Amino acid sequence: MSEQLERRSKMKKSSTLSATAIFSTVFIVLLITLISTATHVHSQQADTHAGQAVTESYSPEKAKIIMWGFAAAAFSTAIGSIGAGVAVAYVGSAALGAIGEKPELAARALIYVGLAEGIAIYGLIISIMILGKI
Repeated sequence: MSEQLERRSKMKKSSTLSATAIFSTVFIVLLITLISTATHVHSQQADTHAGQAVTESYSPEKAKIIMWGFAAAAFSTAIGSIGAGVAVAYVGSAALGAIGEKPELAARALIYVGLAEGIAIYGLIISIMILGKI
């Protein structure tokens, strides 16, 4: 019995370590995306119209609003995707366990996994709404 407890303890430590590594990797990527978005927004936008380049100048306040709009859109998509990943991990593993015991629950289990994936779509919709307001 103690061998099983030792094995469970090792598995719990490794899963905690992998979850921490995944979270820190996602956080660093999100931070890099946010910084690069914030530094690459310029106060001018070029638009090609009938072969001619037309530049439209923005005030520094408008450029800052655009910068934070892009950052908010990236952040909402990232958080929605992370939330969906966590939800699918828990729901998917529980669904596979239920299907293993009762195979007739497969259709219901897939519905719950699909609902968990919908969280990412909600984050993407919010991003599109934010970008539409810029």
